[in-house]
Amino acid sequence: MPMTAVGGRSPAPDPVPKSVVYDAAVVGAGLVGSALAYGLRRCLARVAVLDEGDVAYRASRGNFGLVWVQSKGMGMPRYGVWTMASQRVWPDLAAQLLEETGIDVHLEQNGGLHVLLTDEEVEARVGFMTNLLAQPGMSDYEWKLLDRREVADMVPGIGPDVRGASWTPVDGVANPLKLLRAFHTTFQRNGVDYLPRCPAQAIRRQADGIFIVDTPRGPLRAQRLVLAGGLGNKALGEQIGLDIPVRPQRGQIIVLERTRRVLNTPISTLRQMDEGSWLIGDSQEEAGYADREVSLPILGTLADRAVRTLPALREVSVVRTWSALRVMSRDGFPVYAQSDTCPGAFVATCHSGVTLAGAHALILAPMLADGGLAGDLAPFSLRRFHVQEA
Repeated sequence: MPMTAVGGRSPAPDPVPKSVVYDAAVVGAGLVGSALAYGLRRCLARVAVLDEGDVAYRASRGNFGLVWVQSKGMGMPRYGVWTMASQRVWPDLAAQLLEETGIDVHLEQNGGLHVLLTDEEVEARVGFMTNLLAQPGMSDYEWKLLDRREVADMVPGIGPDVRGASWTPVDGVANPLKLLRAFHTTFQRNGVDYLPRCPAQAIRRQADGIFIVDTPRGPLRAQRLVLAGGLGNKALGEQIGLDIPVRPQRGQIIVLERTRRVLNTPISTLRQMDEGSWLIGDSQEEAGYADREVSLPILGTLADRAVRTLPALREVSVVRTWSALRVMSRDGFPVYAQSDTCPGAFVATCHSGVTLAGAHALILAPMLADGGLAGDLAPFSLRRFHVQEA
């Protein structure tokens, strides 16, 4: 049990160790930063994680939890390839976390459905999936357009409005809260220095290549620096010569009470958690930073689509709703880059922290530990934005 000071307040956290030069420091303790810190610790001896705390714009606790491939990569085939790579290594990550922590993150890769409610949606989906997979360099995976009967065989009780669904065998889900907990549990057991209430305030690189990160708990020193602070990456990146064009995109989720587990194949906008509760989501709103509240028009639209898909949900009570801010780049794709002016400083940002957790922990983190990014990650660099501007 954590100690509590007189008056009910937690004691002030310890200062940053002054004599330590970390092999790597990760700024950000959400799913992206936590996955990278986990992977870095498998390669390096001393790793620190700087966590701003619950005042941060944190989407990791408001996540739907899809491990999703279909629909990823339109306009950037390399993103589809990267997503498939993450999907493939996810079972290894889940198994490692279970062995190291005893926490089952409930990875289920039984395929996934994108339900279609009108003939127009069916036509549009066929065109989208055909064009998506026809892109040069795109990952090739099986997909099917299921008719109403085939969807009913997979999801009993579908509503009369369901016309069909696109299905792939490569989609799945995990429990995002248990995933975040598992990563943080490994920090305690594997010697990662987790520094809560310790936001990065200023960053500079010394002549000897060591990064100094000023924090409220004192300066931190590290040989490598990884910015994984989500929406905070923009301001921090400017200090190391990186122009990181990220913006907030609001998503809202409805949570229904627990029922017997009946939905074994997740739907892109509807899933049932391992403990039985239901999540309804997938709104995408350019609402800026100021408005993080839920809104009845959006929630009503989400609920309407859910009950048209599964009418029995009308009898299931709403428990709570929430909103969270996704981290979106200018074009919606991840950003992985190293600073030209401050070698050894990297940025990693994306809006698919659960889907890409496998790739971040087991593929990207070893690259960062070695001090560079593989050439096939070049499409994710910041140079693409400068080309667009030119």
